[in-house]
Amino acid sequence: MNRPETPSGLIPIPDVQSSRDERHIAIDRVGIRGLRYPLSFQDGDDVHATVATCAVYVELPEEQKGTHMSRLVALLEDRAAAGVPFSVDEMRGFVDDLVARLGAPGCYVELAFPCFIRKLAPVSGVASLLDYDVRLSAELSRGQFASTIAVSVPVTSLCPCSKEISDYGAHNQRSLVTISVRPREPMRVGELVRVAEDEASCELYGLLKRADEKYVTERAYDNPRFVEDLVRGVAARLANDPRIAGYAVEAENFESIHNHSAYARIARGL
Repeated sequence: MNRPETPSGLIPIPDVQSSRDERHIAIDRVGIRGLRYPLSFQDGDDVHATVATCAVYVELPEEQKGTHMSRLVALLEDRAAAGVPFSVDEMRGFVDDLVARLGAPGCYVELAFPCFIRKLAPVSGVASLLDYDVRLSAELSRGQFASTIAVSVPVTSLCPCSKEISDYGAHNQRSLVTISVRPREPMRVGELVRVAEDEASCELYGLLKRADEKYVTERAYDNPRFVEDLVRGVAARLANDPRIAGYAVEAENFESIHNHSAYARIARGL
């Protein structure tokens, strides 16, 4: 088969995406979603290697036919090649690069990934990793930037009613507390994890010795929490933090004596 004398890279190729669309309907978000990509996430001094599920969108003006979606992936590739980790602080820079590269009036980015934090057991001090689901989102629209940090924190909750009415023991269960905040200034994900764990009956650990198991069992018994207590305790602490412009807190108790969950939510300014 004969090859063309002129390399294909030098042959003019039509830029169809940049052509005009005569329907004159702007698109709020267009881009890619469901892209799994390895990245580094920096939270304070800690850097975590993880794999994120990414959604990257731009606003498309009414006169433009399409966006250059390959450039969305190229931006992730360039950051990885440069060794620049993602962080809460870096989200503004990322969206600025995105709108500049695509010539877009605005954009929306969401990164969802597991973050593994090393914890020490409360008595033995044995170390282990515990995973937390994190979601970072950032939006630039009409010149206004907004970002949201969300983290889901597994904890233990022990029922106050069960403790009060039982001659011995009390039912307890694993719970999931999800905190979402819109910060006025950068915050660490680890700070939000700490808030959720402090307001629970007891926090969870990846590895426990017998002395640790005794400790967490007794701590939960001494700190009973309804699902209502979980969300109110977290909400009170978030409301008193001047760095937070808005928040939402959800708690789901995966009941150990029912085949359903207990759930509560508080949202203010989010």
